[in-house]
Amino acid sequence: MGPVCVFDVNETLLDLAALDDEFERVLGDRGVRVAWFGQLLQSAMVATITDRYTDFGAVGRAALEMTAARLGVELSDEDREAVVGGMTRLPAHPEVPGALRRMGEGGLRLAALTNSTEKVARAQLGHAGIIDLFEAVLSADAVRRLKPAPEPYRMAAERLGTDPAGVLLVAAHAWDVAGALAAGCRAAFVARPGKILDPLAEPPELVVADLDELADRLLA
Repeated sequence: MGPVCVFDVNETLLDLAALDDEFERVLGDRGVRVAWFGQLLQSAMVATITDRYTDFGAVGRAALEMTAARLGVELSDEDREAVVGGMTRLPAHPEVPGALRRMGEGGLRLAALTNSTEKVARAQLGHAGIIDLFEAVLSADAVRRLKPAPEPYRMAAERLGTDPAGVLLVAAHAWDVAGALAAGCRAAFVARPGKILDPLAEPPELVVADLDELADRLLA
């Protein structure tokens, strides 16, 4: 039997570009979304490294405040909700539903593992119409340590009844791939536009352009 395919959610499965219109309306620039998400990840990693856990939604709100402050913009409650609440209304990347369905029908076990809380993750995957394709939706919040700390990956393996080597973490983030490999998992990198691997990190066993190519490789 092959590994359990455990998918990151934000950017790997779901398209954050759907928030660009809100960033243009609220902060005057569609491109600020990339800066905000980068700040979110930086703040999340600082919280993890310093062992001061904060749930991912709160980190996202704080990152939004920091991004707005850099631009000299004062946010209204409506603006905050439009951006942070919009995270639960993201569409899947176009190939994702069909590729997941093909992998499931091909006998692969599929699960999701995200830094978002389980409630948010279920709302996200439900809105995108793909939640029923996963046997489990797992959150780093359960161990109060955000990826790429080792605890979320090991928790996923335990919940799925395997050891870390039986998990294939699938992500469009180099830091997520590095975290999974360091925790003893296998990994596949989804090289979506603008996403590149870290040359200082151990390489994953698979590098694919999208989930269609991943399905092709795993089902071959």
